[in-house]
Amino acid sequence: MRLKVPPPLIFAVSVALIFLADTLLPQIRVDVPAQAALSVLLVLAGIVFGGQAVLSFLRNKTTVDPRKPKAATALVTAGVYRFTRNPMYLGVLCLLLAMSFYSGTLAAVIIVPAFVWYMTEFQIKPEEEALQNIFGEAYDRYRKRVRRWI
Repeated sequence: MRLKVPPPLIFAVSVALIFLADTLLPQIRVDVPAQAALSVLLVLAGIVFGGQAVLSFLRNKTTVDPRKPKAATALVTAGVYRFTRNPMYLGVLCLLLAMSFYSGTLAAVIIVPAFVWYMTEFQIKPEEEALQNIFGEAYDRYRKRVRRWI
């Protein structure tokens, strides 16, 4: 697997960059009405996506460890997995977006896409390769039916 850095660390670094940019570059901050409310909604969405995904994996007795996709014992396609192949990462993205909106820093227009790119290239694509090897045609059909992110 090409994964070099665990996903929670990538999230933590991204959050740190958001708040560092907000602190060091206050001149690129934008405050808009309802940004706190939007942040709360994104946090809730992140909790729902991530929580439902973890519960689905636990119910199906398969690994939730993103570093070990080859340990997967079940292909989960129900629940939130009907809408996105990566609801845990989508949940984390919602949390990062919430923090971006809350801080108001325009640096988020670079940091958030960089997070999505990194997660796609170094986490999701290797996971997809492992799942294809494990589940074959069933995973291929699922991948054609459900989008990677949303």
